[in-house]
Amino acid sequence: MLLETLVVGPLAVNCYIFACEKTHQAAIVDPGDEADQILSVVKKLDCRVKYILLTHGHIDHLSQIPILKNKLKAEFLMHEQDIPLVQSASTQAALFGLPDPGDLKPDRFLNDGDIIHLGELTIQVIHSPGHSPGSITFQVNQKLFVGDLIFNGSIGRTDLPGGDYSQIIESIQKKIFTLPDSVEIYPGHGPATTVGIEKNTNPFFN
Repeated sequence: MLLETLVVGPLAVNCYIFACEKTHQAAIVDPGDEADQILSVVKKLDCRVKYILLTHGHIDHLSQIPILKNKLKAEFLMHEQDIPLVQSASTQAALFGLPDPGDLKPDRFLNDGDIIHLGELTIQVIHSPGHSPGSITFQVNQKLFVGDLIFNGSIGRTDLPGGDYSQIIESIQKKIFTLPDSVEIYPGHGPATTVGIEKNTNPFFN
């Protein structure tokens, strides 16, 4: 598995690009800003982007989707419960000074337990609400792309529209902490961590 991490935009969002080493089919997770930088990494990896995957509908994670979708002819996939957030993207952009993505239309909705095939890679969809109603985690082998569900030493905000503190705690405990300690967590902001580290040291759970 090929994996590149880019920190993009004024809110320092982690945009991930991963690809099957054999077929070079790729996916982009949360392209929040700096489309040119993302495209340069795609070119460097010499891969064909099949999917643009959105962990949740906040503007700092999605503003470049229309540009990339148009240039790469990739499918845009997300959870249906975050459609109200995506529909408010222009308002969110104005609040945070980020590029206005305009009208965003997913090609397909994802649900808990769905499996996406990317070359020889298998992507499992885990519905993990709390930061937003439609927050999802993507598991690829022993790696989790969690969006703003959990961070190194913290958890996602729940004071934004659609956030729910008890729900995010439940999602982490039941969907993340039940996985092996060695599983790697790639969050929407900040450094990567592991399930074991967060189970043992995250102050929200200890």
